[in-house]
Amino acid sequence: MRAQAILLDKDGTLFDFQKTWAGWIGNIIREQAGGDKSFAERFADALGFDLGRNLFLPHSVVIAGTARQSAGIMAPFFPDHTIDDIVEKFDQGAANVVPVPVLDLLPFVDRLLASGQKIGIATNGSETETYRQLELFEISQKFHFVAGYDSGFGAKPDPGMCTAFCQAMALPPDETVMVGDSLHDLHAGRAAGMQTVAVLSGVASAPDLAPHADVVLPDIGHLHDWLAS
Repeated sequence: MRAQAILLDKDGTLFDFQKTWAGWIGNIIREQAGGDKSFAERFADALGFDLGRNLFLPHSVVIAGTARQSAGIMAPFFPDHTIDDIVEKFDQGAANVVPVPVLDLLPFVDRLLASGQKIGIATNGSETETYRQLELFEISQKFHFVAGYDSGFGAKPDPGMCTAFCQAMALPPDETVMVGDSLHDLHAGRAAGMQTVAVLSGVASAPDLAPHADVVLPDIGHLHDWLAS
């Protein structure tokens, strides 16, 4: 095997980003606009969201950022709310979103474990949200490491979560792999000294990701073959 441990991003990697989050963000924009088309368009533009097609644009801060970063962008559109209020609203709403997995996650995770891999998750979502979503697919107890932006290791693209994973697994970084759909994921992995795998189940394109990854795969379903090749 190319590595002994795999650290996976969540949104865009385990779960299809557009199918999971686009409808939810679109509803937030429309609800806050209250029928004001100009307001809705300005709000959507600030978030990097195409209201007409109901999808995120590649530059959207929501794709790879934390809830606090997204809240900072949203703040002008919630004038009666503090940043903390918006983060709380964001996290509470996200907790009710049912994610759409890229593939059947239980056999995917079990196959990694059967091959002897240690596995973890590093996400810029919250730790609580992450565990809740993993529980929906009966895999929350299978990971050796789970970290969100609020777990104390910082947020990607800083390498804190990646470094913490390597330390928790007692493995050198070059024997571990960071798998993700965004430059934040790949930059964090590279900065930690890990191998990096890009997947195209998020919003970023292969030409954008390829210079920062050891390999670009269509999705995590191709990860097993790459690890064993």
